[in-house]
Amino acid sequence: MLRLFKFSLICILLFSVLTAGKRTVIKLATLAPEGTDWHGMLIELSQKVKKATDGNVTIRIYPSGVVGDERDMIRKMRIGQIHAAAITTEGLSEINPDVNVFIIPMLFDGYDDVDWFRSKIGKKLEDGIKKNGFTPLLWADVGWAHWFTVNPIRYPEDLKKAKIFTWAGDYKTAELWSKGDYVSVPLSSIDILSGLQTGLIDAMGVAPIAALASQWFGIANHMLEMKWGLLTSSIIIDNRIWNRIPSSYQKSFLDIANEIGDRHQKTHRYDDIKAVEIMKEHGLVVHPQSAEDYLFWKSHLKTWYPDIRGTFIPEEIFDQAIQLMEERESEK
Repeated sequence: MLRLFKFSLICILLFSVLTAGKRTVIKLATLAPEGTDWHGMLIELSQKVKKATDGNVTIRIYPSGVVGDERDMIRKMRIGQIHAAAITTEGLSEINPDVNVFIIPMLFDGYDDVDWFRSKIGKKLEDGIKKNGFTPLLWADVGWAHWFTVNPIRYPEDLKKAKIFTWAGDYKTAELWSKGDYVSVPLSSIDILSGLQTGLIDAMGVAPIAALASQWFGIANHMLEMKWGLLTSSIIIDNRIWNRIPSSYQKSFLDIANEIGDRHQKTHRYDDIKAVEIMKEHGLVVHPQSAEDYLFWKSHLKTWYPDIRGTFIPEEIFDQAIQLMEERESEK
């Protein structure tokens, strides 16, 4: 009996030593091209996590969509080919559809609205992501979706004449466009430029920083100055690999990620403004929106709500969002 106890104890100690000495390599994918601020943020995260964990946790970054679109990233995380991803609302909604609440058209007028709204609803969104197998490491806003088009648009009827880019596999959005008599064309992100070049698409709702980084504005050189919806993002990690990381390293990881995310929000949220100025110098035509046009679009988009509610965005979170923003509006 004593020999059995000693043998068991030796096995436990040996296993502990092997586990402690085992390094964790996290394969992280992103659509962000090399050289962009977003890619730089991931490089910084990788370097600081490696230092804080004495090299026991390292991050290997796969940029520029080499792993595929965000839906591909989610699928590959689920089967273990990669472990983490920096993804926008498009990918996050595959894990927790509630995240689509951020892109209810023209729900927010600015970042003050977003911060107030997130303070009310953020934990619920994070809990939904965790429940479905992933842990959010940080949140950072990409920017406001604006309409970039080959031909200028002013009213919804103008947009109905366009061929609108939608993400490949996003059948709910395609159905929503179809119900409103709009024409949508599903493409992967790596095919957007060729789609513009061939005339397959001629309109897309994207953040200016993305239009600049990917040079889409060279063809879709008209931008409607209207905040269509917020493009937010998160770095998420598969819980299966996250739970293998010692708790002390997890704390360091989260502290580093939160610091980087907070700094990004303070310093890069308004990069869209800089991006627009750069693009204007290279031929982008910005079409300001009058107060009258703003109210027209906002009223028109409310007619979409019955089609959005319960299909594109779950009913409970949709109703909560509308109620919260009505409260917010009454406080202004």
